[in-house]
Amino acid sequence: MQTQFNITDNAAKRIAHLLGTEPGGSVLRVSVLGGGCSGFQYHYDFDQKPPQADDTIFDKEGARIVIDETSLELLKDCTFDYVETLGSAAFEIKNPQATAKCGCGNSFSVA
Repeated sequence: MQTQFNITDNAAKRIAHLLGTEPGGSVLRVSVLGGGCSGFQYHYDFDQKPPQADDTIFDKEGARIVIDETSLELLKDCTFDYVETLGSAAFEIKNPQATAKCGCGNSFSVA
């Protein structure tokens, strides 16, 4: 059974647009790294390498996201969104496992 990782319509549309500017076969790799002001931090990168054996692929409306097994444990049941406001536009992860996060929303901690 595949772990739930929700991609909003806004995020899918933006990812598909960005992937259209990257070399063919590129994916958006979402991962969790140690560090940041809360213990873990989200990392996004375009990747042209084929998915690895421990990767899970999520597809929605032309958006392809790849997440490694270790990161997916910290991202299960998350919602990946793209939010535009008057002053900014950014990808945002709503993580129900996070017990704390920093002010910028890019790092988090879990219990």
